[in-house]
Amino acid sequence: MRLLFYKMTIPKKEGEIQLPLNHSEFIVLGLIAEEPSHAYQLNKKIDERGMRDWTSIGESSVYRVIKDLEEDGYADRWIEEVDNRIIKVYKITEKGINTLETQVFNVLKEFNGKNDENFYVAFSMLPMLSKERQIKALEHSKSIIEKHRIDLEEMLEENSNMPLNVTGLFIHPIEILKTDIKFLDWVLNEIEKGKGKAIPEDYLEKKE
Repeated sequence: MRLLFYKMTIPKKEGEIQLPLNHSEFIVLGLIAEEPSHAYQLNKKIDERGMRDWTSIGESSVYRVIKDLEEDGYADRWIEEVDNRIIKVYKITEKGINTLETQVFNVLKEFNGKNDENFYVAFSMLPMLSKERQIKALEHSKSIIEKHRIDLEEMLEENSNMPLNVTGLFIHPIEILKTDIKFLDWVLNEIEKGKGKAIPEDYLEKKE
């Protein structure tokens, strides 16, 4: 029974992708990609968007994260004086843009229906991808979720005589996966209608 529950709740994946950015770096670099910002502005955006409710990033960690991003070449900084205060303003580099876009694509592509904070972060940056890459990533994700749903439904059929407390553990994730598929169908339809606008190629030039 323990093996049954394990198989039921863990989708099969062809291979884990090693992400270059950790969760906090993913969030902060995405915000810097929108516009050059200092740490206080970043924390303000995170609060205004309610991101602490659907991500795991603390207020104090932003300062450490932007320093790490600079050291790794994902961000540059310059000094400005505002109200007699010296502040450090950060902007994304070309390396940062390329890394961020790749991570957004891979996270969306490998989304398997499990509650994943990185998926929410990646989805918030969907416009970074071209229309073709948006569709490619989300269609691949949909195929993963669809396969997992079919696997669970087959297992439920094989165990249809089990008590409610067991069959319910199949039915609940199946219904969640159906909702995820419906959501992805809606997103793909919106993209096809031209509502998944990509960031212009001269993005970096506009930030200078």
